Amino acid sequence: MTDAPHVETRDLSKRFGGVQALHEVSVSIVRGTVHALVGENGAGKSTLGKVIAGVHQPDGGALLVDGVPVQFGSPRAALLHGVTTIAQEISLVPTRTVVENVFLGIETARLGHVDRRALRRRYDELEEWAGFGIPAGVPVGALRIADQQKVEILRALAREARLIVMDEPTAALTASEAARLLEVVGSLRARGTTIVFVSHFLDEVLSIADTVTVLRDGRLVQTTPAAGQTTGSIVTAMLGRSMEANFPPKMPPPADAPVVFSVEGLETKRFLRDISLEIRAGEILGLAGLVGSGRSEVAHALFGADARSAGVLRLDGEEIKVRSPRQAIGHGIALLPESRKTQGLLMGRSIRENVTLPHLDEVSTAGRVQRSVERRRATELVERVDVRTPGIGIPVHELSGGNQQKTLFAKWLFRRPRLLIADEPTRGVDVGAKRAIYDLIAALAAEGMAVLLISSELEEVLGLAHRVHVMRGGEIVARLEGDQISEDAVMAAAFATELALAGRESA
Repeated sequence: MTDAPHVETRDLSKRFGGVQALHEVSVSIVRGTVHALVGENGAGKSTLGKVIAGVHQPDGGALLVDGVPVQFGSPRAALLHGVTTIAQEISLVPTRTVVENVFLGIETARLGHVDRRALRRRYDELEEWAGFGIPAGVPVGALRIADQQKVEILRALAREARLIVMDEPTAALTASEAARLLEVVGSLRARGTTIVFVSHFLDEVLSIADTVTVLRDGRLVQTTPAAGQTTGSIVTAMLGRSMEANFPPKMPPPADAPVVFSVEGLETKRFLRDISLEIRAGEILGLAGLVGSGRSEVAHALFGADARSAGVLRLDGEEIKVRSPRQAIGHGIALLPESRKTQGLLMGRSIRENVTLPHLDEVSTAGRVQRSVERRRATELVERVDVRTPGIGIPVHELSGGNQQKTLFAKWLFRRPRLLIADEPTRGVDVGAKRAIYDLIAALAAEGMAVLLISSELEEVLGLAHRVHVMRGGEIVARLEGDQISEDAVMAAAFATELALAGRESA
């Protein structure tokens, strides 16, 4: 590692339609370091990474590699200079083997045919250097996401990449998988590879980065050594203000608030057992527990997406039948699912269409959608939840993660739900968008809505919920309220069985 810049941007600018994504950004990235780009969703960090990797071409300014000005017209052109990117969305061929994916397009040929023995030798040499332990002949689709990302890294190294842009590389990983990937990043740095690390996970950034660049609204805020930063100082730079409180003040429902929704004895054939709970008007009930404890299964069963084998559901004291999402929506039950991309939104369709899709009967006459009515209602809801967008006609996939999540809220506020089930409502959004979503959830509860909040972030549950139920193994094992609600109490309930087993094994 030297102090010589590997890549520099000088007054780099990029516009998408009416949105100025980057405005005269100048950054110097030192060879053999991990350089993090952070900021709120929409701040320009991913755009900057994509310009460096040739995915986007700048409108102004200069890009230099090894001190020489370059103009990348494509990712292939960038690769010729040893620069490549690993996107958040895996772009491998799932039906082909690891070795075939690693050398796709750069195969060794002999007499017009792929020399598989030569490919295997090349792979073994590359794998020995990287030390990932990924078998060559396994189909990529059979690997975990974390291992697929390692295959992406091997593919970049096989193309002699000396600088790798990693865009949200840990977003889809578990905590243990993310930790292993960060070890890989560290080993790449030790071997002289330069890493541009785009992420909104600030703890990870501080654990691995040498340098941190903060962007806000497409402009450079600061570039500093990571060693002198804290999560608090980075958040202040990102937002332009200090976040004195991560969560809005709790407003408990009145003591005489009526029970809006209740379920008694909910069970499913495969997992859930005797789930009973009730939520009052204006109340946020938190559902905590480890991954796999059954939280999302409860959400799906209440919404009619998963079949129940037992259980009675009541809305405003009256028993209701919910055997499908359509029936749930009809009763005023809304679900923000865990994955907005696969379960909540049609990513290729417009904001307008996503917001109105479950409610077409209310914007249609004689079976035809009235576009003026649809636009008016969608615009009202988008403005209410503060989706930052140049227009409601753009595809949802062009929005930042936070604005995609707000679009989900807008969809379910078209008809005011009696019960809002929010499953991982801030997954994949930055710290600023998180606070906006927290404020929205709190405001909906304050208006009298019943909210069931499910989150893997314990701080989120503790910061928002008025009461907390803890799940383990498909059952509710603790019911906490008032002074009982604490991190220690939730963790003790969530881990109890595992700790007992560990104690028996050690004995």
